[in-house]
Amino acid sequence: MLKIRLQRIGKRGQAYFRVVVVEHTKKPKGEFLELLGNYNPHEKVLNVKKDRIEYWISKGAQTSPTVNNLLVNYKIWDKPKMPSWKPKSKPKKEEAPAKPKEEAVKEVTPVEPEPVQSQPEETQPEETQS
Repeated sequence: MLKIRLQRIGKRGQAYFRVVVVEHTKKPKGEFLELLGNYNPHEKVLNVKKDRIEYWISKGAQTSPTVNNLLVNYKIWDKPKMPSWKPKSKPKKEEAPAKPKEEAVKEVTPVEPEPVQSQPEETQPEETQS
């Protein structure tokens, strides 16, 4: 499946993005089919070829949620926005019913240790002197 998505370029801390058509299984920084435009997040500038985007969509390509939202924000097309990310949800733990403090504290009775029975020592036969 073909995707229209962003490809990051630029130095560390100075990100710039290309808008490219790429097979969805390819690496993000890998080879792309066509360069459709670029996005500068520092100056908030998006330059894209609208006719080429529409051409690829007619051929079955899908836009990534981020590219779709950028195109909607810059009024390049009138489509609804898509959720581009979802916060991680922590698994909910089922809470046990609250116990009163009286039940939680149990009386502990001291346990006396059992006396240890010693086994009789084996006697060794005495040697007789001759």
